[in-house]
Amino acid sequence: MVYVFLILGFFMLIKGADVFVDGSSSVAKLFKIPTIIIGLTVVAFGTSMPEASVSITASLKGQNSLAVSNVLGSNIFNLLIVLGCSALLRPLKANAQVLKKEFPFSIVITALLLILCSGLKIGAVLSGEGEFTLGRAGGIILLILFVYFVTAQVRGALKARHEDQEEEAAGMSLFRSLFYIVVGIAAIIVGGDLVVESATDIAVRFGLSETFIGLTIVAMGTSLPELVTSMVASRKGENDLAVGNVVGSNIFNILLILGASSAISPITFDINVIYDMGILIVVSILAYLCTKSRGILSKKEGVLFLMVYLVYFGYIYVR
Repeated sequence: MVYVFLILGFFMLIKGADVFVDGSSSVAKLFKIPTIIIGLTVVAFGTSMPEASVSITASLKGQNSLAVSNVLGSNIFNLLIVLGCSALLRPLKANAQVLKKEFPFSIVITALLLILCSGLKIGAVLSGEGEFTLGRAGGIILLILFVYFVTAQVRGALKARHEDQEEEAAGMSLFRSLFYIVVGIAAIIVGGDLVVESATDIAVRFGLSETFIGLTIVAMGTSLPELVTSMVASRKGENDLAVGNVVGSNIFNILLILGASSAISPITFDINVIYDMGILIVVSILAYLCTKSRGILSKKEGVLFLMVYLVYFGYIYVR
C-alpha cells in the first residue's frame, strides 16, 4: 500500500503544480503584476509550506536539529536539483531584478544565519567541536528581515501596477485563477506529505538510519513542490516563476521557517550543521555567478549543478 501512496503523491504533486502555475500566471496578468513578484511571494510561499510544516512541528516537539537540517538540505536541493533540472528542460533566463536584489539578498541572509549560529566561534568551527545555537534573539532578527522582504515585494507589486505595461489577456477569471491556486497548493502540500511519508517508510524498511533519512529524504521530499512547480513553469516558458520560486522559497525557508522555529524554541546543533551552512553559501554563490554570467542558466550548467549535488549527497552519506 505504501507504494500506492507514493505514486498517488507524485501524481498530486505534478497535477497540483500544473494548475498552480496556471492560476499564478493568470493572477499576475489580471492585476498587471510582474510574474517574478508572484514567483517570489505567492508561489514561493506555497511551495515552502511542507518545509514550514516539518520544521515548525519539529521545533514544537523539541526536535530542533531536524528543523534546521531540513531547511539547509532543502535550500541546497532547490539550488542544485530544482534549478539544474529546470535548466535541462529549457535554458533559464534570469530576471534582472532577481540578479540585482533577491538573489544577492538570499546569499547575505545565509551568511547572516551562519554568523548568528556560529557566534563567530572561529576556534570551535576549525576544531570541529562543541555545540552551536540559534537562539530566540536570532530568530526575531530573521523574522524582522522576513517582514522587510515581504513589504519590499508588496511595494514592488503596487509600483508595477501603476506603470504602463502591455499584458496579454489573462484567459481566466479572477475566481477561477484563485481556485486554481488554492487547489494547486492543496494538492502540492498533500502530495508532498504522501511522498515524504511513503519514501521514509520504504527507507526504514531497507534499514537506512533515521539521521540519513532526515538529511536526505525529508529535505528532498519537502522540496518536491519547488522541483515540480519550477520544472512545470520552465516547460511552459514561465522562467520568472521557475527562478523566482527557488530564490523566494530559499528566502522564506531561512527567514520565516528558521526564524519562527528558533523563536519558538532555541535550536541547538553540532558542527556538521555549520559546515552545511558554509556549503549552502558556496552553492548559492555558484548558482548566482553561473546565472549572472550570461543572464541565462544553460543546460550544461544544469548538468554541472546535478553533479555537484551528487558530490554533496556522497559527503552526507560518508560523514
